[in-house]
Order: sequence, then C-alpha cells, then structure tokens
Amino acid sequence: MHKIITLLIVLVLTTVVNAQDKNDKKAIKNTIETFFEGLHKGDSTIVSSTLHPTIKMQTTFTNKKGEKRLVTESKEKVLTGIANKKPEHTYFEKLLSWNIHIDGNLASVWTPYEFYLNDKFSHCGANSFQLFNNNGKWEIIYLVDMRSRSNCKAYKN
Repeated sequence: MHKIITLLIVLVLTTVVNAQDKNDKKAIKNTIETFFEGLHKGDSTIVSSTLHPTIKMQTTFTNKKGEKRLVTESKEKVLTGIANKKPEHTYFEKLLSWNIHIDGNLASVWTPYEFYLNDKFSHCGANSFQLFNNNGKWEIIYLVDMRSRSNCKAYKN
C-alpha cells in the first residue's frame, strides 16, 4: 500500500512539474515573440515591454579584417534605433529553432535566425537570451546576438 501511495505522489508531482514547465516555456516564447513583433513593426514600446530595466545587450561579429568584435549597446540606444526605423524599411528575423532551458527563475534561450531587410536576405546568426521570472512575468535580462554574412543556409537574393 505504501508503494502505491508513493507512486501516486510521484506521478502527481511529475505531472504538476511538467505542466509548469510547459507553461513557463510558452510564456518565455511569448516574451521573445513579442520582442520580435515590436522589432518588425518598429515599435519600441512593444520591445521595451519585454525587457528588464537593467538589460545588457550585445552583438558579436567578425569584421572585414577577420577580427572578432563584441559591441555593447545601451537599452536606450537600441530602443531609439527601433523607434526611428523608417516606415519604408521592413525587418524580418526568421527564427529557425528554439532551445529553451529553465531552472527556477532563470531561463536561457538559443534561437538561430536569418535576417531579412526589405525582403532581401541580410545575414544569419544566433540569439542568446537570458530571461528572469520577475514574479510571474518573464523579462529579458541579457541578449547577445551573433551576426554573419557567410556560412548561412538561407537563400540569398
């Protein structure tokens, strides 16, 4: 009898944990999708709604001389750049996959992507998001992206 009760408790706890994990993954994915919705629309208010006040944002790339670079941008500069997007310009970042890991209040998300400017392939790379569960709201606390114009599988126009 004791073994049956123990088994039932384990099954219930496993179900609850799996359901919570699925809910968290959905909320995390929604936060990142909202971020890109704002980017694509050029709406810095939408983007800002996904960001923690102390976010750190960086980009890494290899320049034409073959030197590896890491650039840090302020939240304000990134949001101003998004807000000043020209209406005739279209941005589209196509996320190729999602790799989401969660441990308590911390989530790490890896999303390889292709970026299109005015419907023409621009570059590819990967995003690394770190999110914090701020009392029920997942917020991006760190974002670094890698950009490359070579070794991309996308069709280049």
